[in-house]
Amino acid sequence: MARLEAKYPTEKEYLQAVREVLESIEDVYNEHPEFEEAKIVERLVEPDRIFSFRVTWVDDRGEIQTNTGYRIQFNSAIGPYKGGLRFHRAVNPSMLKFLGFEQTFKNALTTLPMGGAKGGSDFDPVGKSDAEIMRFCQAFMLELWNCIGPDQDIPAGDVGVGGREIGFLDGMYCKLARQYNTGVLTGKGMTWGGSILRPEATGFGALYFTQHLLAKAGKSIEGKKIAISGFGNVAWGAAKKAAQLGAKVVAISGPDGVCEIPDGLTPEMNEYMLVMRASNRNMVEDLATKFPGKAIFTAGKKAWSIPCDIALPCAFQNELSLADAEELKKNGCWCCCEVSNMGCQPDAIHFFQHNGVLFAPGKAVNAGGVATSGLEMTQNASHISWSAEEVDAKLHYIMKSIHEQCVRYGTKPDGSVDYVKGANIAGFMKVAHAMLEKGVI
Repeated sequence: MARLEAKYPTEKEYLQAVREVLESIEDVYNEHPEFEEAKIVERLVEPDRIFSFRVTWVDDRGEIQTNTGYRIQFNSAIGPYKGGLRFHRAVNPSMLKFLGFEQTFKNALTTLPMGGAKGGSDFDPVGKSDAEIMRFCQAFMLELWNCIGPDQDIPAGDVGVGGREIGFLDGMYCKLARQYNTGVLTGKGMTWGGSILRPEATGFGALYFTQHLLAKAGKSIEGKKIAISGFGNVAWGAAKKAAQLGAKVVAISGPDGVCEIPDGLTPEMNEYMLVMRASNRNMVEDLATKFPGKAIFTAGKKAWSIPCDIALPCAFQNELSLADAEELKKNGCWCCCEVSNMGCQPDAIHFFQHNGVLFAPGKAVNAGGVATSGLEMTQNASHISWSAEEVDAKLHYIMKSIHEQCVRYGTKPDGSVDYVKGANIAGFMKVAHAMLEKGVI
């Protein structure tokens, strides 16, 4: 860590992600002298390669705009690079290195042969027209296309990149490469190679994992009050599955504030979350405007200000602070499962772990999204399409397997489970052994 901090002093998110993993794996790493001899950690914390490029596009006023694009291919020991693209004004190399590093272990946990990667741009889709988003996506792919491929690097969506953006990106890729393989991007539309349940998969998988976590603790999700941050695809899927499992979603938040929903999120509200996301307004207040009296908006507040049993951060990294954790505990929350990547700040995690709040990290909880992307890749390679029941059954199995791995490596002498340690060790061991077996490359 000292060497990394000296080398990358400004990359706080990346250093935070690496420290969490190294602290978790220290004991098991030291039990394997072959890891030290092969310098596994020194190799694992550095990306295989980083591409950065200028993205120039023309807005609706005819003015030329310039952004920076990135693709970070982190580790391919267990398979081709796999990870999302994020379009957000805060995107920078530190953020993408942290996400790519996390993705390496997350993908290992899925049991599928996928390495870790991440990419994106500081392009801000908020307030942009569909035509502007299309032109940006085409310009972005113009620079990226020859670095990716169905057996090389398979991007997907992430924050700011949904089905609309994947469509524009894929269309440009096919035009440039003159290869119409549907497996070069995942999260595609159903008419051109997409997988049933992929839009819902991250949220659905998170709730399946939460179910297993609660069952291990002797609890049930039925009737529990849930607070969710964000209203994109991930939050939408999580809210939808929570309701199907008998829970009550009582809060949805956005950058402008929170909507409290005393009687629980209805199916109509859940579907309206997709409209809110597609509008590019990024305002949760729209939910209260659409459903007056049923959703009560409070500006400047977070979802964590609403009393709940279970908190599901679904928006952005480091979104849940120590103060938020303390507020949640005070309001009766006894479980927090990260659905966003590294959604909780380190001191918030420590607070949960030392104050009787069940906690599980994003790399385990949200792995259902990339797992279903892996299933989409399999369907594309076989030129087939599975039913919703088949995909859901496979997603169920994968999330159960991830939970079992966390329990295997994270069970403490008192019988409780440290899910952070369990997820990190399980993912690390798979990647480390693959690196050993492939030699020094």
